[in-house]
Amino acid sequence: MPTTRDRIVAAAVEMTTSSGWAAVTMARLADAAGVSRQTVYNEVGSKPALAETMILEELARFLQVVEHAFDAEPEDLTRGIERSVTDVLTYARDNDLLHAVVSATHGADTELLPLLTTNAAGLLGVAKEVVSARVVPYAPDIDPDRLDPAIDMVVRVVLSHVMQPSGTPARTGADIAWLAGQVLGGSRADAS
Repeated sequence: MPTTRDRIVAAAVEMTTSSGWAAVTMARLADAAGVSRQTVYNEVGSKPALAETMILEELARFLQVVEHAFDAEPEDLTRGIERSVTDVLTYARDNDLLHAVVSATHGADTELLPLLTTNAAGLLGVAKEVVSARVVPYAPDIDPDRLDPAIDMVVRVVLSHVMQPSGTPARTGADIAWLAGQVLGGSRADAS
């Protein structure tokens, strides 16, 4: 059974995806979740704290996609990267909250966008941690001092494609995996 906090965050996501972040108020959240305004503040804090919670919870779902993709390719790092990139981009393409945040670049409804772009240090750090933990067991053929910058590059390129896709998830996944394979010493010589 969802907690009060879960219901409040779910209501905030629903309002954001249907009406935009500017339409989210603590009073409307309280009504939607069936609680008092004070309970909303007690559970999620301020509106900026709520925004961060929404984004971090969505990031956790994206990172689960990454985890499952690497689990599906335990023997081949390049294939693991390709599958994780393809799956993440597919998930992003169909993600209503991400679309609400990215499409809110007009008017005054841009409060959420910096959490994904200019203020994304926490987001990047968490994503890099998860990817690094998944890459290291493959024992990539790269100088250990170069591994962190290589992972940083891959994560940033993928996030760029999440925000502004330039091709199909499969094609982009293959291209990024090929590039990562060249840098990390992956086992596949060409993209499929």
